[in-house]
Parts: sequence; structure tokens; C-alpha cells
Amino acid sequence: MSKMAAKLRQGSWNLLAEIGARMILFAIFMTLEYTSAFVRVIHEEEMWLYKNPKSTNTISTEMLFVIGAVLPAVLILFLAALRKDKVDGTQAILALTLTLGLNGVVTNIVKILVGRPRPDYFWRCYPNGVIPASTECDGNPDEIIEGRKSFPSGHSSFAFCGLGFISLYLAGKLHCFQAQGRGQGWKLCIALTPLIAAMALALTRYSDYRHHWQDIMVGTMIGLFFAYLCYRQYYPALNRPHCHMPYCAIMPAKFVGDEHDHMLPVTVREIKNVHPIVTKSL
Repeated sequence: MSKMAAKLRQGSWNLLAEIGARMILFAIFMTLEYTSAFVRVIHEEEMWLYKNPKSTNTISTEMLFVIGAVLPAVLILFLAALRKDKVDGTQAILALTLTLGLNGVVTNIVKILVGRPRPDYFWRCYPNGVIPASTECDGNPDEIIEGRKSFPSGHSSFAFCGLGFISLYLAGKLHCFQAQGRGQGWKLCIALTPLIAAMALALTRYSDYRHHWQDIMVGTMIGLFFAYLCYRQYYPALNRPHCHMPYCAIMPAKFVGDEHDHMLPVTVREIKNVHPIVTKSL
């Protein structure tokens, strides 16, 4: 009974730690969102880079949140309900929220430390189109502060971390990079669809004159990096036989033939039959 209680306590503490980590990341992210960026000196000869016209966002911040966070979460929960796999659904949501949290914090830290002006910064700073003798900005203070957070692109990193994660998740579930998935192009198309959507979303930041191309490229790399990093924290590599299952649903077993085949999969029902305590702690 003492071992059973210890297992249950360990499972509860692990879950609380996971939730706590995400709450801390969210709090840091929100704090950084309202932190002013480094005021970089803009030389006369480079001002032309920041004189692009102001325009409305093709993809608003609210829509970005829906596309990059809500839709992936809904898809994960739908697939988990369809497959009646609570363990996979829980692990995937934990991985997704970790991806979004880490990406948001790192992206904002870089934005604040670099302080690169946006392509439309001139019109944010001087809405009348005239630079006063003092050269001080006379525009809306909030727009000016936001105008110095161009590098890297937050829309790009957020889109590629959320949609990039769901792309990896679908590729694993469809076994796109294993023998049973080879020669089935429709599976690859489904897995790549979120990445194509992320690319289209990121490119709107260039056509909206909100970011320079370098901002979009670096934002994309940051988003993809955290998507892959956090996916691998919870799931095996896509070329592994059991990449569709989270680590906690795979039981260590003795080596079978190949030195790398030391993980054998089991379903939640099989885990219950063998280790009911472990199942409750997942």
C-alpha cells in the first residue's frame, strides 16, 4: 500500500509541476509583452528601411492565437476522444503548451534586447510625415513602443511552433516516415498542411509591412526549433516504430534483436492489466 500511495503521489506531483511550469512561462510571457524594447539608434542613411506605409494586420493577434494554439489543441483533443486515448491526449496538450510557452518567452526576450524598428516605424514615430527639430517621436506612445519590436517576428514564431508541433504530431500518428507510410503521399500532404498554413501566415507579416524578411526567417527558425524540441520531449523520433505513442505509454523491455529496439509499446488497457498503479499515475 505504501508503494501504491507513493506512485500516486509522484504522479500527482509530476502533473502539478507540469502545470506550474506553464503558469510561470505564461506569467513571464505576459510581463515581457508589456516591457519596452531597447531604443536603438536609427542613422539617417538607414531611415529608408522604416518608411514603409502603415497597414492593417491581415492576421490579427486574436486570430493568430486561434490558429496557432486553439486549433491545434482542439485537433489533439478530438483525435484523443476519437481513439479513446486519454494518455496521449494529455501528453500532447502538455507538449503543445510547453512549446507555446517557451517560444513566447524566448521570442519576447530577443525582441526586447534587440529593439529593431519595424518597416513602418517612421509613420508610427512621425504620423505627420515631418521630423521635428528635436527628432523626438510625436506619435502614439504605445505604437512607438510596439514599433521597436520587429526582430524576430512573433507571428512567425508562434505560427510555426503551434502548427509545426501539430504537423509533427500528425506525421507521427500517420507513420509518414516509416515503412507502412511510404508510398502514401496523402499522409504526407495531411502532415504538411499545418506547416504550409504557418508559412502563409508568416508571409503576411512581410506584405503588411510589419516585419523585415530577416525577422520572419529567424522567427520561423525559433518556432520550428521549439516545436521539435518539445515534441521530442514527449514523443519518440518520427522514424521510430512507435512514434505515434507518447513515452509514458511505452514500457522499457529487454533488447529484442537490434540494440536500438529496447522500447516495446503497450496500450493503456495492457498497462492496466500489468501495472494498474503506473496507469493511475500517468
